[in-house]
Amino acid sequence: MTPRELTIKTLNFDRPPRIPRQLWLLPWAEVHHPEDAREIRSKYPDDLVQSPGCYLSPPKLTGGKYRKGLYIDEWGCRFDNREEGLMGIVHDPLIGDWSELERFNPPQSMLDLDRDSINRFCESTDQFVYAGSIVRPLERIQFIRTMEQTFLDVIQEEPGFFELLDILHIHFCKEVEAWSATSVDAIFLMDDWGTQHGMMFSPDLFRRVFKPLYRDYCEIAHSRGKYVFMHSDGQIAEIIPDLIEVGVDALNSQLFCMDIERLAAEATGKITFWGEIDRQNLLPNATTSQIREAVMKVYHYLYKDGGVIAQCEFGPAARPSNIHAVFSAWNEITTSYQ
Repeated sequence: MTPRELTIKTLNFDRPPRIPRQLWLLPWAEVHHPEDAREIRSKYPDDLVQSPGCYLSPPKLTGGKYRKGLYIDEWGCRFDNREEGLMGIVHDPLIGDWSELERFNPPQSMLDLDRDSINRFCESTDQFVYAGSIVRPLERIQFIRTMEQTFLDVIQEEPGFFELLDILHIHFCKEVEAWSATSVDAIFLMDDWGTQHGMMFSPDLFRRVFKPLYRDYCEIAHSRGKYVFMHSDGQIAEIIPDLIEVGVDALNSQLFCMDIERLAAEATGKITFWGEIDRQNLLPNATTSQIREAVMKVYHYLYKDGGVIAQCEFGPAARPSNIHAVFSAWNEITTSYQ
C-alpha cells in the first residue's frame, strides 16, 4: 500500500495496515542537528508531504522566510527574523490606518499557479500531498496589522476590520479553488486560536465571525474531492466540534494542552488527529519511557480504525533522541496491532 493510500484509509477510518507518519523538521533543527535530522528522515520517511509552491509569476520576496534578518513576504508584510532557522514576527503594520485599505490588494501571483508543475510533483510521488500554500485569515490579519493591533481589531469589531476580513476571505476562497484544481490531495488551513490555557478569543466570536469562513473553504475543497487539513496551536478543545462540523478532516493541534480523554469522547472517529507530541515539555525534557507513554496515550484514546497520524515537530529545544523515540514508539504500536 502506498503512503497516499495509507493516509486516505486513515482519514476514512478504514483500518490502515499501519499508522502514517510525518516529521515537521524546522530549519532550526537542520542548522543545529543536521546529522540527526538526516538520520531521522532516512529511518522514518514521511507518508505525507507538502507540495512546493509553483507559480507562473514567482511572488516578490525579500530575504528568506527562515533566514536571520528582514523577510518581506509576498503580501508585503515585514518579518523581523532574529535567529537563523526561525520565522520572526511583524512589528511594522502593512496597514496602519483603515483608510489605507483603499489601495490594498492581495497578491494575484498566489492565484496564478503553475498547475503543470504541481501536478507533475504529485505524480512523481506516492506520498499524500497537501497544498503548498496556507489559508490563514486570522494570522494574515496579524501579519498585516501586527498581533497586538489584531487583538484590538477583533474585540472592537470596527468596520475596517470586517472590510479587511472580506477582502482576505474572497482571496482565500480563490486560493482554495486554485489549489483544488490541481492534483494535490488536500488543502491546508492554519490559524492559531489558543493560548496554552484557553482560547485567544471567545468561542462565540469564533463561531460568529470565523467559522463561516472555514465552512466555505471546506465546501470548496470537498466539492472538488479534496481533504482539508488544519493546524491550530493552543488549548482549542471548545472549537474542535465546530471544526468537525464545518468539515475539517485532519487537525494538527497541541493535544497535551488539552484533556485527551475529553477529546476522545467528543471527537474520536470524527476527525483525524494529525499529531502532535508535546513540543514544549516532553520533546525537550522527557525520558524515552515518558515519550513512549505519551505516544501510547494518543493511540489509546484517539485511534479508532484510523484517525491518527504519527506526527511531531523537530524544532527549538527538542532533544534529537526524543524525536527518534516518538517514531520508534509508533513503529512498535504498528507492529503490535498488525
